[in-house]
Amino acid sequence: MKRRVIVVGGGITGLSAAHRLMIDQPAVDVLVLESEPQPGGKIRSATVGGLSVEAGPDSLLARKPWAVDLCRELGLEDDLVPAAVAKAQIWSGSRLLPFPSGPFGISTDLSELATWKGTSYAAKLRAAGDLIVPRRRDQGDESLGALLRRRLGSGATNALVGPLLGGVLGGDVDRLSVEATFPELADWEREHGSLIRGARAMSAARRPANVGSRPAGQGRRPTSMFVRLRGGLERLTAAAAEALESARVRTNAAVRAIHASGEGFVVAYDGGEESADGVIVTTPAFVTADLVAGLTPAASAELRTIRHASTAVAVLVYPPGTDATMPDSSGFIAPRGRLPMTAATVVSKKWPDDAFGGRAVLRCFVGADGAEEELTRDDGEIVADIADALTGVYGLPGRPEASAVVRWPRAMPQYDVGHLDRVAAIEAALPAGVVVAGQSFRGVGIPDCVRQGAEAAERVRAVLAR
Repeated sequence: MKRRVIVVGGGITGLSAAHRLMIDQPAVDVLVLESEPQPGGKIRSATVGGLSVEAGPDSLLARKPWAVDLCRELGLEDDLVPAAVAKAQIWSGSRLLPFPSGPFGISTDLSELATWKGTSYAAKLRAAGDLIVPRRRDQGDESLGALLRRRLGSGATNALVGPLLGGVLGGDVDRLSVEATFPELADWEREHGSLIRGARAMSAARRPANVGSRPAGQGRRPTSMFVRLRGGLERLTAAAAEALESARVRTNAAVRAIHASGEGFVVAYDGGEESADGVIVTTPAFVTADLVAGLTPAASAELRTIRHASTAVAVLVYPPGTDATMPDSSGFIAPRGRLPMTAATVVSKKWPDDAFGGRAVLRCFVGADGAEEELTRDDGEIVADIADALTGVYGLPGRPEASAVVRWPRAMPQYDVGHLDRVAAIEAALPAGVVVAGQSFRGVGIPDCVRQGAEAAERVRAVLAR
């Protein structure tokens, strides 16, 4: 008898899980249930001023190979394009400054650190003290802020490294777990006794001499840090859904509950019920908590402890000729409270397109953990404040030619200290055959979600094999 797996959620994690099952287990019947009219989740574009602009994530981090590998499997590899500019900046409070050359904003060059203009002389001396501060003896999890302040001091943490790392996750570095977000930093302290020495080691490993093609038969690797698909990232989810065949992806099918039934499960959704031998749940933790409440109250309770922050993306399109006035930079990060946005991407520089016609196109990020009051205002107020700030930062005209605000309520999971232990407790409380995966658990970016989908498929496959 043919076994059946139901995937709850048709975002990139769910589509990746279904794709992996189809490739590795063709004898297993797979059904994806998606609540929205189309699959794709947060990978979505918006039309602003006649231009199609990413409203969710805008790129793939190439050093994490899983999304690039999926593009290759779906025949999209030749349409991957690198970012035209990689250089980012940070707002110092009065001007834009370049990031230091090392990874995560951690300078690998003491002379560069000494001349960087974003911190006081005392803060620079304290940051250099990372080279002599003793290693932490406790091996348990801690917050990013605690690690950064211990090693680099509060000056560099608040002005540079904290805004960069916290901004990526829409979070507060003094609450975010090191082990769940940037475990490399903890590894650097353990292995090198210093973040600066760890950054040097990573930089050396990334030099062009160490970057090349994959072994024969495995395709080539992009050498740019960020890549995207020509025509937009929606092509990735569309291709993944198409590869599954339309009958295997059921849209407008919001799942309401998952129940045990004999040796399998019943998934109740808008439109009926479906039986399954295994279930992969890729919805946000707070949604998943409701779905499994009757199946495993213990897992449901743990799922509710994972916090999610709300954010928004404001897209601003300026008149023709404005792009030429912009610096050759992919955008900037702003320390919290300095500007009405946490970061801005200059789309017209990072991902140039003839369709832009010389117009400056920017994506600005609003809201974060602890700053969600910014989202209580209407779209017009948000855009007006951002436009005023961009006039000061870039000298752009007072108002854009066109704009839009895309809101993402409870879209950014917050990996608080102890997050990985929390996830392990959730996984232990779930019955065999039910697996959770996605942004709420073990990585928020597209590559990590693709990886989690593949891992979830493998775990369910192992249960079916038993």
